[in-house]
Amino acid sequence: MLEYLARRLSGGFLTLCIIVTVVFFATRLSGNAADYVLPPGMDAASRVAMSQQFGLDHSAGVQFQKYLSGLVQGNFGISFVERRPVTDIFAERLPNTLILFAIALIFSVVVGGALGIVAAMTRGKALASLIMGCAFLGYATPNFVLAILMILLFSLKLHWLPSSGSSSALHFVMPALVLSALMVAEILRFMRNAMLDVLSQDYIRTARAKGIPAWKVVTRHALRNAAIPVITVISLQIAGLVGRCVLVEAIFATKGIGDLIVKAAIARDYPVLQFGVIVMATIVLVMSVLVDLLYALIDPRIKVTQS
Repeated sequence: MLEYLARRLSGGFLTLCIIVTVVFFATRLSGNAADYVLPPGMDAASRVAMSQQFGLDHSAGVQFQKYLSGLVQGNFGISFVERRPVTDIFAERLPNTLILFAIALIFSVVVGGALGIVAAMTRGKALASLIMGCAFLGYATPNFVLAILMILLFSLKLHWLPSSGSSSALHFVMPALVLSALMVAEILRFMRNAMLDVLSQDYIRTARAKGIPAWKVVTRHALRNAAIPVITVISLQIAGLVGRCVLVEAIFATKGIGDLIVKAAIARDYPVLQFGVIVMATIVLVMSVLVDLLYALIDPRIKVTQS
């Protein structure tokens, strides 16, 4: 176990280093931050002074060296726009993102898994067709289109839910539903296929022949084996879920790090954008390791110490 964790953590650290390097130089290619951050009409001397204050007067290589030095010391930089440490800014917004991410992930796993089981148990019936039709809509509808439709219906038409903000639990309902739509459809489809495959095995027929109730056959015998490929799908979808947080938070203005990253990219706020990508990448890497560890808990035959 410890050997596996060390190997995964070292690989994750290398991945994070590559991401930091790519993001740093990609932000510089997007444009000069001074053209966006500094007030228009400022005289040349003041522009030079402010560029020196932000460290923008050096070459990209020198800036990168100083940035790495700051990372080692735990200094992630000062926001060009808000003029305060990026860690303070993200500390204010990270809870909203984690809440939204957790709600969407739990909802996707529970609802997608349950609907997948129902679709498998009712194969060939109208209910199964209805469930798979909803899954198809989840695949086909882009997140931003679904978000706009939900705002028009539940906020502007019915006045049931707030369209933006994060001050109450109701503010997270629509963002969580939009964020989880694609993942629910993915888990539903794979759970259905996995359950159909497991339910056709000999040991399932034997359990049924012994008179074991159908719900025990599903929960005790079929579900554990069917969950293994579904967990693989979940691990692959986590990165997409984190990425979709950026768009969803920007649409619903949930004041999370996704919304912050979008604004930082528009304003060329390099320190905020760089730290945001680091946070997002860290969440993906940590969740990936946790999902891998679930394999050993669900199926003892799987050894996490194996390469």
